[in-house]
Amino acid sequence: MKTGIWLIGARGSIATVTMAGHAAVVRGLAPMTGFVSNREVFNGADLPPLEGFIFGGHELRRMSLKEVTSATLDACGVRRYPRAFEAELDAKLDAIDEDIRPGIALRVGPQVDSVANDIRAVATEREAIDAVRLDLDAFKAKHGLRRLVMINLASTEPSVSPKASWTSLAALEAALTANESGLPSSSLYAYAALAGGDAYINFTPSLGSRLPALEELALTRGAVHGGSDGKTGETLIKSVLAELFARRNLEILSWFGQNILGNEDGRVLDDPTHKATKIRSKDHLLPKILGYAPQTRVGIDYVESLGEWKIAWDHIHFAGFLGGRMSMQFTWSGCDSLLAAPLVLDLARFTALAQRREERGLLTALSSFFKDPMGVDEQRLVAQDEELVRWALGEPR
Repeated sequence: MKTGIWLIGARGSIATVTMAGHAAVVRGLAPMTGFVSNREVFNGADLPPLEGFIFGGHELRRMSLKEVTSATLDACGVRRYPRAFEAELDAKLDAIDEDIRPGIALRVGPQVDSVANDIRAVATEREAIDAVRLDLDAFKAKHGLRRLVMINLASTEPSVSPKASWTSLAALEAALTANESGLPSSSLYAYAALAGGDAYINFTPSLGSRLPALEELALTRGAVHGGSDGKTGETLIKSVLAELFARRNLEILSWFGQNILGNEDGRVLDDPTHKATKIRSKDHLLPKILGYAPQTRVGIDYVESLGEWKIAWDHIHFAGFLGGRMSMQFTWSGCDSLLAAPLVLDLARFTALAQRREERGLLTALSSFFKDPMGVDEQRLVAQDEELVRWALGEPR
């Protein structure tokens, strides 16, 4: 059975690598390295095959998907595919390009506004939701789809202050009618997806579906949702190392990390209003794992020359027996798009499984994929992964 995968930020780095990688894997030209769902333990989970995925999405920038994908893969250092497949991939990307629609840009922040040149003109929040919903329904009708998973891969939005109208669906509906909800685009997308019974997964630290009113909407419409902020690099390492110190009863005194990155994501995060959202997502897990709060700092800086690559340096200062002070340092360097793309496809597979099971509401079992998983305090990666396995195999939780 086919499943629609609708990407917000469809011409961004992660989205383009996701779609090109999907085509290569399906064609048998690339192994499923980096896919959580390809581990042997999931063989009995009856996950939907990648061959059934159909891609579309929203994007705020007018450009050729084919050209962006080629440039991104080159920047990631990916080897070229056989010439025959390159022509086939170009044709697939051209076809997907026809299903990418102008996005909505309400409260997306100054850095995103500065490059947006393909915006859906809407006068109100409700009109924005309706426009997105029309695009989703048209895509499903065109391809004969019963199920659709929307995955937010857009740039990080600035933080927003909670509003009383977000606490219940009735209050939110009234605020939307009055055009006073104050929801950013990530949440308006979430509303549009959930209202039609489709899934919403937030791979960014933006607000998305993280409000009680949208959980109520998901439950009411029989939809599933999850997130937020994909865990691919420095925070992934933190979620393992912090447990090591806790199990050995070594006291972490301070944990300082510095991240430098290029590409569009880095440019957006160079703005303090966008950066604050990301830092909160990256800097909250240590107290939940350790049971206390050491001194911490997360730095994020844009280095244009790095392109698609990002580097993190971390310094961990800890106390041992008799108060002796020691340290550990590590450096993480990787191409974030290559790390994230298989996880995006994993999330699509697991979410489609939840849809087939007719689950509804928050998918807490997907917490291992996120820095700041909604509805979950558990931050230890191994425990999160074990929960995912139990859920996927339909075992008691």
